[in-house]
Amino acid sequence: MKRRTPEERYRANVRKQEKILEEFAEHEYEWSGHLMWWYGHKKLDMPDDEYRACAFFRNREHRNKPGSLTLVYGMFVRCNRELPKVTKENAFDILRFKYKMYAAVLLKGGF
Repeated sequence: MKRRTPEERYRANVRKQEKILEEFAEHEYEWSGHLMWWYGHKKLDMPDDEYRACAFFRNREHRNKPGSLTLVYGMFVRCNRELPKVTKENAFDILRFKYKMYAAVLLKGGF
């Protein structure tokens, strides 16, 4: 059995990370649509920062802005670790907060 070279291991790790980020982007594309639908269903105006984060995923802007998806993914992991468990009663508020944090990270990162 042949051992992988350091370059092959590096490329394998990069592929794994890219796959994780692509799955995250697809997941957030779907949830940004849900958040926009919830605002429309409740007949509320969406705040600009939340709309900006939703538009980031809906317009697939992360493809043109290298590093932006990694920043947002870091905030996603942090939110999942620190926020309370999602229930039916608080799901809308937690989703709103996540997208508000995504917008803050994008603004701070210069995207």
